[in-house]
Amino acid sequence: MSLSSVSEADTSTEKFLRGKYAICGIGETTYRRGSNETTRALGTWAIKNAMDDAGMEAGDIDGMLSYSGNDSTFSTFIAGDLGIRLNFYMDVHGGGSSTEALVGIAIGVIEAGMCKTVAIFRAMNGYSAVRIGGTGARSAVPINGDQIHHRAYGWQSAGQMFAPTFLRHMYDYGTTPEQVAGVKVAHSKHASNNPKAYYKTRYTVDDVINSRIICKPLHLLDCCVETDNATCIIVTRLNRARDCPNPPAVIQSVVGRCCKPRIDMHYQHGPISTVAGHYAKDILWPNAGVGPEDIDVTGSYDAFTFTTMLQLEDYGFCKKGEGGDYVSSGTIELGGARPNNTSGGHLCEGYTHGMSMVIENTRQLRGTADDSCPVGPDGKKQHTYDYAEGGCRQVKDAELSANLGWAMPGTGSAMVMAKDHR
Repeated sequence: MSLSSVSEADTSTEKFLRGKYAICGIGETTYRRGSNETTRALGTWAIKNAMDDAGMEAGDIDGMLSYSGNDSTFSTFIAGDLGIRLNFYMDVHGGGSSTEALVGIAIGVIEAGMCKTVAIFRAMNGYSAVRIGGTGARSAVPINGDQIHHRAYGWQSAGQMFAPTFLRHMYDYGTTPEQVAGVKVAHSKHASNNPKAYYKTRYTVDDVINSRIICKPLHLLDCCVETDNATCIIVTRLNRARDCPNPPAVIQSVVGRCCKPRIDMHYQHGPISTVAGHYAKDILWPNAGVGPEDIDVTGSYDAFTFTTMLQLEDYGFCKKGEGGDYVSSGTIELGGARPNNTSGGHLCEGYTHGMSMVIENTRQLRGTADDSCPVGPDGKKQHTYDYAEGGCRQVKDAELSANLGWAMPGTGSAMVMAKDHR
């Protein structure tokens, strides 16, 4: 087969899969500190909520995927607790770039005929047990893998590992901490309208800048909140998803764990201030058949304020070097041109390693963001689109969403979803 025919085959496959699969169910636990529950109990709770949302019974699900950092419970145990017999399952090691990547795997295994419907979950006691900052349970884990490189430079926590990228962006483009604090300001406004957010306080730029330094240039309020929780999404074919009680979020394109030429010392290849989204965008947008200018709402991973800014920039929502202006201009706030993390994200709602942002964008495309708007006679929210404190957080006429997952500067995943028009 010639290279040209291979290219044509690949293109036809991309178009064939676009719009063929959907998220039909979403579920989560509460976001809290000190769950006093196992990750097995949390995972079962979230998956059951997603099944109820999709109107599914145990026999309707035959695939399961999960991800963790050696801090969760395997799929088979949780499936057994729910009475689910699996035709396919896989538990992978990973954090922030996993959700979108596993959506792609779910599509692949369904397309291959290995199963019909896949539940993807993440369960974690991220505050009361294993904490990513190197404290708590993780402090007893021996050094292995690429940690031998990280620890030598004092890079134990995520903030320590990512800080050089953030600082280099400031050096290259004149980006200021005050500009990037706009991410926290926007997300805190969104969280104030979210009844399940852990932090509902609205913050100002001064609040962020005046909070104590954790690891330069990161202040305390530049960092995400650690919580105990579990989340779940259910993926199936669109024609099957349309039989579910809630409107499906139609998957247009997925990028799974795209990376720079190397990820352990990514600064050795290409600018350190460039992240994996620079490469992922060349898959995401052509496969989706849209561009960043067409997106109505984004869910950009916010382990830190800077991660959101860098991704929005490298996926093309603004020009390289203009990320600081983009996130501080009001564009990413509810009522702005393209709201980001309308639930409050990891900075305010709760830390889930990315899945809550896919859940939020699914709600946005359904038009069912849970907020303080009144419920009408039909039992549905009557959104006012008034984004004042304690008000609405539904994006008006949301048609297309983009999720931008992050593991580290060198690795990322992404997904575009669309509102279903039957």
